[in-house]
Amino acid sequence: MGAARQNSQRRKCLPGALGLAALLLAGSMSSPAAAQETAGQQPSPPTAAAPPQLPASPPAQPVKTRVLFSQFVDLPVSGDADDTLRYGGKFDAYFDINGSALGVDDSISVHIHPEFKYGESADGRIGLIPTNTLLFYPDDGESFDLNVNVTKRWQSGTSLTVGKVNVLDLAAQLPVVGGGGHEGFMNLAMALPPSAIIPESITGALLTVPTKGALYRLWVFDPDIQSERTGFETAFGSGVAFLGSVTVPVKIGGRQGYYALKLAGSTRSEIAAESLPPVLVPAPGSGFGDRKGEFSAVLAAYQFIEQYAEAPGKGWGIFGQVYLSNGDPTFLDRSGLIGISGNPRARPQDRFGIAWFRYSLSDGLVDTLAARLALEDEQGVEAFYTLGLSRNFRLTFDVQVIDSAVSARSTGVITGLRLTTSF
Repeated sequence: MGAARQNSQRRKCLPGALGLAALLLAGSMSSPAAAQETAGQQPSPPTAAAPPQLPASPPAQPVKTRVLFSQFVDLPVSGDADDTLRYGGKFDAYFDINGSALGVDDSISVHIHPEFKYGESADGRIGLIPTNTLLFYPDDGESFDLNVNVTKRWQSGTSLTVGKVNVLDLAAQLPVVGGGGHEGFMNLAMALPPSAIIPESITGALLTVPTKGALYRLWVFDPDIQSERTGFETAFGSGVAFLGSVTVPVKIGGRQGYYALKLAGSTRSEIAAESLPPVLVPAPGSGFGDRKGEFSAVLAAYQFIEQYAEAPGKGWGIFGQVYLSNGDPTFLDRSGLIGISGNPRARPQDRFGIAWFRYSLSDGLVDTLAARLALEDEQGVEAFYTLGLSRNFRLTFDVQVIDSAVSARSTGVITGLRLTTSF
């Protein structure tokens, strides 16, 4: 957790502020422990037409606990990266404490999420966007982080969460694609599509309001990354950030879909230097990163093509999104992705997915750095297949083809395995 390790991580790949506009989607603010209750099951966020209701009586378990442990090996097999086999792992523990266990009303709950990561991966050795999301967060090498937040829920389904939140926790709730790194795609481009405005760990207030026709969200948070911090060190010193989104559930041919518009921005008046490798940080007075304020918009779609009556909650579908920002001081100006993912009918305990992505650094940043490093758009394809070995063990085979944003690098191919254990 020292500065040396953080600097090492920044030399490898675009960090956490890359990640996180896509979480604002159609999931609830419930914990990933609940979201991943059944291995391989498609996430099923509360629809706007049927807001979640509080239980009529206190739950049987005042404290719910879940642990996820994923182990990885990866190997670059083509391109400029050395063909070294690397191993690493990630522990995530989730503790959800109902108010009755604390002597208050059960409409209040506390979520505690410690996480620990060790080992290494090929992140940053082929592309700038991390090829292994879990071994990138929350820092390079061995690292520990702790997220604590409190949620108040009302009978209408409205909820307000205050505290430190790892935005990756919400990715597992995304319909069709899932995410978060323990399941589904490994590359950050799909596991948590980058926004360059919302960091992967935030401190703030997150409001969720389900209505009859749509699900609304409003977040207000510190724009600085909160990984390995208490959440109070920066205290909005760089400005104030926000996210507003609306998600509309739509059925096409009887199949459920979710369509979202998400707007994010901040009052920050400088480039998020702590979220970039040093080589991508322009020199003071370069002309990029001096403009006050940033803004982005995302259109996202998640549509089931098949939903299995014999296996509720499972099926397969298509997903995609487009992203635009106003550039300076945001280091990404546009991106897009599209793919398919879900469960095969013959083996609904398994999962599969294939997707294409393309991300563009802001033109002003590329021009400013041209004399130091030639840059271009980064694009790639990832495909995975997960075998549901049992309720508690899942083995994923993964392959990625990456055309790096670093012009001098040739197209690379990386293969990987992930063994996820839940208990």
